[in-house]
Amino acid sequence: AAAFSSSVGGEGSSRAPDTSLFVPVPLKPVGDAAEEDVGAELTRPLDKGEVLKNLNKFYKRKEIQRLGSENGLDARLFHQAFISFRKYIMESSSVSADLHIILNDICCGAGHVDDLFPFFLRHAKQIFPMLDCMDDLRKISDLRLPPNWYPDARAIQRKIIFHAGPTNSGKTYHAIQRFLSAKSGIYCGPLKLLAHEIFQKSNDAVSMLYYLPTSLVLEQSHDCMFVKSCSYEVAVIDEIQMIRDPSRGWAWTRALLGLCAEEIHICGEAAAIDLVTELMYTTGEEVEVRNYKRLTPLTVLDYALESLDNLRPGDCIVCFSKNDIYSISRQIEARGLECAVIYGSLPPGTKLEQAKKFNDPDDPCKILVATDAIGMGLNLCIKRIIFNSIVKPTVNEKGEKEIDSITTSQALQIAGRAGRYSSSFKQGEVTTMHRDDLVQLKEILSEPVRPVKAAGLHPTPEQIEMFAYHLPDATLSNLIDIFVSLSQVDGLYFVCNIDDFKFLADMIQHIPLNLRSRYVFCTAPLNRKEPFVCTTLLKFARQFSRNEPLTFDWLCRHTKWPLPAPKNIKELVHLEAVHDVFDLYLWLSYRFMDMFPDAVLVRDIQKKLDDIIQVGVCNITKLIRASQSAAAPGTAEVLSEDFPLSRTKRDTRVVSDHRGAKSPAALSIAVDVPGEKRAKSLKAYRSATRQEDLKSHGRGSLANRLLREGLLTQEMLRQLESEWQDQHRNGRYGLGSKRDDQNSSKETGRKKK
Repeated sequence: AAAFSSSVGGEGSSRAPDTSLFVPVPLKPVGDAAEEDVGAELTRPLDKGEVLKNLNKFYKRKEIQRLGSENGLDARLFHQAFISFRKYIMESSSVSADLHIILNDICCGAGHVDDLFPFFLRHAKQIFPMLDCMDDLRKISDLRLPPNWYPDARAIQRKIIFHAGPTNSGKTYHAIQRFLSAKSGIYCGPLKLLAHEIFQKSNDAVSMLYYLPTSLVLEQSHDCMFVKSCSYEVAVIDEIQMIRDPSRGWAWTRALLGLCAEEIHICGEAAAIDLVTELMYTTGEEVEVRNYKRLTPLTVLDYALESLDNLRPGDCIVCFSKNDIYSISRQIEARGLECAVIYGSLPPGTKLEQAKKFNDPDDPCKILVATDAIGMGLNLCIKRIIFNSIVKPTVNEKGEKEIDSITTSQALQIAGRAGRYSSSFKQGEVTTMHRDDLVQLKEILSEPVRPVKAAGLHPTPEQIEMFAYHLPDATLSNLIDIFVSLSQVDGLYFVCNIDDFKFLADMIQHIPLNLRSRYVFCTAPLNRKEPFVCTTLLKFARQFSRNEPLTFDWLCRHTKWPLPAPKNIKELVHLEAVHDVFDLYLWLSYRFMDMFPDAVLVRDIQKKLDDIIQVGVCNITKLIRASQSAAAPGTAEVLSEDFPLSRTKRDTRVVSDHRGAKSPAALSIAVDVPGEKRAKSLKAYRSATRQEDLKSHGRGSLANRLLREGLLTQEMLRQLESEWQDQHRNGRYGLGSKRDDQNSSKETGRKKK
């Protein structure tokens, strides 16, 4: 779109919008008019056949296309506008008198088709109203000065203190000590678990603390409403490096720029110091940096675990997949050992109970199986961190799913949980489950942490409301798409991925809500992969739109509370989803107190549900067995996941093992492969690995290994042997007998001949 193009970088610069986001406003043709056709009276009725011929001539004129481009109509918009314009004229029983006269003159040879352009442009601006207000839309979506969004914060001189250091360095401890001594304070962190821990400390340590219910901010609930409405003596922003997160970074940016507090204590990696200093320079505030070093040594071992038989008390196996959690915990139980289990979707109370069980020196549970949920928060007595895999599913800045090796920052965050200062282990160790992963883990840990270059942004509700004023017929999803398309940011910021927001916006679009309420519902922190939670949000919005309060009784009916203890993994997962529903209710109750009035009652049953889930997690291996016995024969996994993870490699280089030998099997997935191809490559690699295992170990060795790992029982082995013999007698063979199948087919073909 030539009309929108200009150089990028100047104060008045702009970029071409993505016109594919411009949804035309439907314009109905005029039906049988009550009044007489004035144009027909002044001239004569139009010959629609002649009109159609001249309209098509108008469309093909290069001069008209050039005029359209000069007025903001690129080829796509020009085509859409013409189709709508032609349909309007041809299907209307009458048109305005001036247009009727022009069309009649053109058909009679007394006018030129170019005379239609003013009428065409007027029609185009009716169906694409953004054409008439593009300058206003650009000003609204100009995100180059985010500090100006928070005048209340700019009105005070804040003291900024950055506590920088690795895990187990005491940085958060020092910030929290100041927080606890303040008359009022707010803590902002990335996980419910962290907020829950600070909540406990606040109430246990300082009885004189003036505590506000809204001063614990969970997940992405830190929106501008809370930033602007309260003033505090001390604010703590934890894990500041997450300001670069492609999806959630905007919450940290809003907290950093918008919190009204006399002192703001920032905790996180040293990699974020330069960015925070630069951001505070734009607000006129200086940053005091306090550096901390790790309090206990951390050693990367020269050997991998290789077998669960080599587990020791104080070991923690870190997985990036629920299926791996389930599989490994069952294998550990098969060896007569107890293990605690912690993963992201567990309620905070359950995580804390599992951590308490693992930390208790008198408890027989000495092994922990966890996801990277332990990377932030949770004081655990871990001696050795064991990475089951060094690849993790991620979502890039475009919202695309990828499988990639963990970053240096992630590896350090997780590995740093070993040998904590306050634990019984004064030195931490880290290794991998598989030997060939250890070389790559060492390489990852040896690399410097990438500096945090930019902070995430998200359109504010005020900006979207101003957009909606100019585009009243656009959906919220379409509004935010156009906003991002037109937005301008400087080098310190980027616009976060908005896929989750748009998903919720599209889901509740048909429900009549005012724009501000709709925006709040769309920023609700939930996992869109959980159908039950998404369906509940939809029901919340529908009830809200009717102005009917969502009562405790209504919520109990919807969730079928009270709920029994889970009998299998599927039921445990559902209980976790119900817990998330209760969280969602509480989150909305802070914003719409009148419509979600029973927060106290919901908080009470959420604690009871937490206890039920704890019982399920303590018996997780029994639930796994129940799920597998109920599954169809041949089902290998308890739950299907987007990213079933296994051993994989980091890049396309050949990696040496400890003996220095090069192996083609050490080749990995290329970093620049798109997510879908990457997943296929991983699947192919895993298949090849299984084939190599079969070739190198043989049937007997594989059976022994499966028996040892608890994946196979003697009864299952006898059943497999019996089935194999039956298949052999009937001429059917397993996957490993493809050659025999082919020979059998050839033999059958000869018999038929």
